[in-house]
Amino acid sequence: MASEPAEGTTLEVLRRLESGPRGLTEAEAEARLIASGENTLPEVRTPSWPLRAVRALRDPFTAVLLCLGLVSVAIASWGTGVVILALVVVSCVLRATGEHRADRSMSALRELVAGTAAVLRRADGREPPEPREIPVAELVPGDVIRLGPGDLIPADVRLLRARGLTVHEAALTGESAPVAKRADGTGESLLCLQGSSVASGTATAVVVATGTGTRFAAAHRQPAARREGGAFDRSVHGISWVLIRFMLLTPPLVLMANAALRGRGLETLPFAVAVAVGLTPEMLPVIVTTCLARGAALLARTHGVIVKRLPALHDLGAVDVLCVDKTGTLTQDRPVVARSLDPAGRDDPEILRWAAVGAWWTLQLAELPAPDALDEALLEAAGPVGEEYDGVDAVPFDPVRRIATAVVRGSLGRHTVVVTGAVEAVLERCATEPGERDRLLALAAREADTGLRVLALATADRPAAASPPTDPRGLAFRGLVTFRDALAPTAAEALRGLADRGVTVKVLTGDHPATAARACRELGLDLGRVRTAADLTDAEAAGTTVVARCTPQDKARLVAALRAAGHTVGFLGDGVNDVAALRTADVSLAPRCAVGVARESADVVLAEKDLTAIGHAVTAGRHASGNIASYLRVTLSSNLGNVVAMLAAGLLLPFLPMLPAQVLAQNLCFDAAQLAFAHDRPGAAALRGPAVLRPRSFLRFVTGFGLLNALADLATFAVLALALDGPDAVDDEAVFHSAWFTENLLTQALVMLLLRSGRGVEGSRVPGPVGLAAAGLAAVGLLLPPSPLGSALGMTVLPAAYYLLPAVVLGLYALALTAARARLRRRQP
Repeated sequence: MASEPAEGTTLEVLRRLESGPRGLTEAEAEARLIASGENTLPEVRTPSWPLRAVRALRDPFTAVLLCLGLVSVAIASWGTGVVILALVVVSCVLRATGEHRADRSMSALRELVAGTAAVLRRADGREPPEPREIPVAELVPGDVIRLGPGDLIPADVRLLRARGLTVHEAALTGESAPVAKRADGTGESLLCLQGSSVASGTATAVVVATGTGTRFAAAHRQPAARREGGAFDRSVHGISWVLIRFMLLTPPLVLMANAALRGRGLETLPFAVAVAVGLTPEMLPVIVTTCLARGAALLARTHGVIVKRLPALHDLGAVDVLCVDKTGTLTQDRPVVARSLDPAGRDDPEILRWAAVGAWWTLQLAELPAPDALDEALLEAAGPVGEEYDGVDAVPFDPVRRIATAVVRGSLGRHTVVVTGAVEAVLERCATEPGERDRLLALAAREADTGLRVLALATADRPAAASPPTDPRGLAFRGLVTFRDALAPTAAEALRGLADRGVTVKVLTGDHPATAARACRELGLDLGRVRTAADLTDAEAAGTTVVARCTPQDKARLVAALRAAGHTVGFLGDGVNDVAALRTADVSLAPRCAVGVARESADVVLAEKDLTAIGHAVTAGRHASGNIASYLRVTLSSNLGNVVAMLAAGLLLPFLPMLPAQVLAQNLCFDAAQLAFAHDRPGAAALRGPAVLRPRSFLRFVTGFGLLNALADLATFAVLALALDGPDAVDDEAVFHSAWFTENLLTQALVMLLLRSGRGVEGSRVPGPVGLAAAGLAAVGLLLPPSPLGSALGMTVLPAAYYLLPAVVLGLYALALTAARARLRRRQP
């Protein structure tokens, strides 16, 4: 930790580092660089493309498909085995390619904390030190560096000298306001840590820790293990394992039933494997990967959003709580003038004008490279008022004095002293009665309690010969200027859009409660009671919108509490203080400008820290999830119905209800048609709320519609028995196989149209990809049996009578599906 070598007096620290105010010699620096290593963060190692492809086998359905394919090959069912193994390879390749592409995009975003640093180095011990720019990677403990406004802190440093130094530490602590640092301070006030940046002032400091020894790098050493699966993994795997158990039981049940009732032995093993494959949603890995990869590619192309972990896109669609910081997300990292008040608390534009005059001439005469945030806000609000006066002298803001002073020429032989700064510091230099001073402090406190930052203004009119002209004593108090955080331009609209999508936004910030509450109130958030993290229990997290004074541990704790309460939680963070929460959330997001460790910990990287982009990502996630859910509803209900009917027919018929090759051909046709779900467009209802697959309700849906499908198949058996004048008609195996093949594909085409959630269901006249695929599937069902390929598969031309009665069954089945679907929609909230 940086605090250990930085403890003690300045002389003790320099002695411990074997350095001095003049810095190191080139030889000393070179030796230390060899000993301590470069000042770089640990390199992030990403899995190779082949390793990602192998890891894709951990998907439960992919693993089961692999086993079924190997079993098919083992029993010499080559066609079935080759097709199944090809599906496994395609799924693994698609997933590995999508994640590898995201890694390549991320590599362009990895940057060093800073490019170069101004360091004092000597050629040898007798030469005077010379300031020079060197790469940050070459800094070593003991180096003496110089810091100025806008500089990034390249390592953990201990201040030797400082003048008016304030530092932005939002990336480390979440505090939006700059923090004052002093060389004669104590504890954290004399340390500047890697990852922070200089807001104002200058300093000379000695490097006390570099590379992996910095506090910034400590975040990289946190345990890399992520949470136990996201919303996508939990929902799909819950459904998967129920079906997998049923699939594994199917082959032995088929074998035992046929052996006991029909005297068939191992010759039914290929049929049993084909039945198990028929229940399997073979295309699930391909459909899931294709939907997510298409959504991720669209986000990257149109909104600059990089999805590093493909299942995270589904998790985004399931998010119902989004946790964000205030600074940089809801507000810009700069203040704007809210009001200017006279001592009585009335609005007075003259107060703003004089405060802007002081800011203008402080900038011109104090040789500051840029105005600080408050001065910039004053000049933006008041305009170029400084040209009305001639500047004489100025002293910039000093964190110790807590005031800034400017002197301008007034009337003949007179100067006007303009002092701005903290209310207490300005009042100490004013000639006010104790009672009046207390009243003004109370006025400033009331403004601060509403979440505003307060700047006091005082002036004095003095003879031009007065010495020194900048002496800030005997002032007349003029009034107050208040500042609020500038709201992000798109934040209010983005918050409304997220609310319309059913996403609740919670603000976890390190800021003061009043400051956070004011910004959130102006954006239209329903605040309720603003709480501090220290006073908030885990049980109260779900009911609280704004939590202030959050430490990194608090953010992670509250995210974990929300997940434990059953929410799917997204977290947007950009600093080292956000890493723990990023690793706890279901899906983590970081902007491109975030510190490196936050970007590496995130599942999704945004081009900008903008809630609008998150809204687009949530929609893309729901789009992909809606298509995946449609596919699962259609294929599982249809497959379950076919398997139940096939098992019943296998026990009732004197022959196999369908040859293994025919089962495989039917599955291939259905699987090819279902690829259209990856290109479908879900209806508006699927995009309005979180996309969550609840295993119990989903399996009830599949079971209900699957049994309805099985009844249609069994009704078809009865029709086939009557179509040629009696039950003996089913003795013709080729006719039965052909008729049932056609009926199966036609019912599957109906299910594709009626159980999906695409736009076609909601009134679109233009047939979408699913409609076209269903039409193609129906055409194959009608045309394949009489074709030469159908003959090779053991099918034959059907007599005309075989089309009429099954058409009646299909019509009744379509009506039953429509009625059941309408009833289900009415019961859903």
